[in-house]
Amino acid sequence: MSMLDDVLGQFEAQVLPGLLQKALAGTDLHNLSGLLDKLRASGLGPQVNSWLGRGPNQPITAQQLEQALGPQIVASVSQTLNMAPDTVFGFLAKFLPMIIDTLSPNGTLQAPPATPAQFRAR
Repeated sequence: MSMLDDVLGQFEAQVLPGLLQKALAGTDLHNLSGLLDKLRASGLGPQVNSWLGRGPNQPITAQQLEQALGPQIVASVSQTLNMAPDTVFGFLAKFLPMIIDTLSPNGTLQAPPATPAQFRAR
């Protein structure tokens, strides 16, 4: 991994929670908590609980996310993140566990920080 990849990865980790929260605000999920509730209701509770807990994060697949979330969510996320709808679920599968894990240091989901510096401090 190059230094540029490291920098881009850090940038994504700092900016993505707020962007994802913004994308969800225009859906019936409203926010990251609503997203986690939807995933739990779709049978993905073990994955969600692992992201909130202290142990290793269980992975989630793009297919699982697609089945759980459907087209309205993907449309909002793809528009906010300016990415093709067919890439959104793979993107979320890669980053969602890390985002939720970082936003829940004590096992309870916190709102995304307003600035990247606040995210780094967590």
